Amino acid sequence: MIRHPSPSATRGLVLGLDVLTAALVVVAVVQAPPGVGVPVLLVAGGFGALYVAGRLVVRVHERPVDTPRGRWWPDAAWVVALVVPWAALLWLSPAALWLAFPLMLWQMHVLGPHRGVVAVAVTTALAVAEGLLVQAGDGEPWTGFVLGPVLGAAVAVGVVLGIEAFVRESQTRQRTVDELTQVRRHLAQAERERAVTDERARLARDIHDTLAQSLSAIELLLRAADDAVGTDDVRARTLIGQARAAAGDGLAEARRVVEDLTPGDLDRTTLVAALRRVAERTGTTGDDTDGRHGPSTVSVRTSGTPRPLPVPLETALLRIAQSALANVAEHADAAHAHVTLTYEEDAVTLDVVDDGRGFDAAQPGDRAHGRGFGLPAIRSRAHELGGTVALESSPGGGTAVAVTLPVRGTEDAR
Repeated sequence: MIRHPSPSATRGLVLGLDVLTAALVVVAVVQAPPGVGVPVLLVAGGFGALYVAGRLVVRVHERPVDTPRGRWWPDAAWVVALVVPWAALLWLSPAALWLAFPLMLWQMHVLGPHRGVVAVAVTTALAVAEGLLVQAGDGEPWTGFVLGPVLGAAVAVGVVLGIEAFVRESQTRQRTVDELTQVRRHLAQAERERAVTDERARLARDIHDTLAQSLSAIELLLRAADDAVGTDDVRARTLIGQARAAAGDGLAEARRVVEDLTPGDLDRTTLVAALRRVAERTGTTGDDTDGRHGPSTVSVRTSGTPRPLPVPLETALLRIAQSALANVAEHADAAHAHVTLTYEEDAVTLDVVDDGRGFDAAQPGDRAHGRGFGLPAIRSRAHELGGTVALESSPGGGTAVAVTLPVRGTEDAR
């Protein structure tokens, strides 16, 4: 919000004018010629009354300096009303000439830089005329009666214009600061909203790639164990044990997601070893008898020279592999799946290929093929790291997903 405070410079000018005007009125009365004491007191009293009344009504110092000034009522009316008794007081007491200076300051301040200059010119003309017509006859040089009011007028105009220019500059700077503060507040709010959105997307991917997949594996294992109860108790117990192991892994992943740590499979091991663990778990769910058959074998191999990668890359590759293999187990009805990790000089590529039923990759929308959140999550992870995703699939021809991520920064950062 842009503020228009009453500047301290303007307040100081107004207070100084009040004190100076009162002092000069007293000087005009005290130094009045003999014999005009009563008229001078009456005129000075009238001038003081008009001054006080105007000060109570015309509070121009409380207005922003960039607002229009010089309205006839009450601004101009007050200035004109002050000039009349001042001219009479000047005729009676030459010392009232000094009142011209604060009067000019008031004219500039109240009427503004345009009308105020005209009022100052009129006041200067009256002061010069009084000096030439009344006082110059005493033998004093006329130049003093001309130069004094003219210089006073120039100083009055310069002082007011200078103070008001300073105030305008201060208000402009304040306006700029307020606008910048507001923009920064909006940017901070936008950044917070973006961070919240990114964090929600990250948590959604982590939950899908860890907890959801663990729960899915447990459900498949328990379904198979339920079918084996009573007919093959040894196999049922084996499947239940595998389900318990999967539950333990899911619990560990849940704790790590909450603590925002690296994936559990990467804890104190290499990316290739972590991929083999994921492949082994995926292969154990291949005995489902409910019409959804996971791959009986999942192989993991590497190409190129394996090397440590930055933790964000290893985390993303592991999550992508988990998501892709979960899709294979859930939807592909594949007998075999192959995971290949290819190390290149400035990139790393993860390929997950299965021999399952496939789908029409040309059709838009992953959810239409029952692919759920998996493929969008894979694309999102790859996009965040500047990578690319290639998908090849056809009905009955299996599916191949290739994710290529650029390797940036120090490769030995673990």
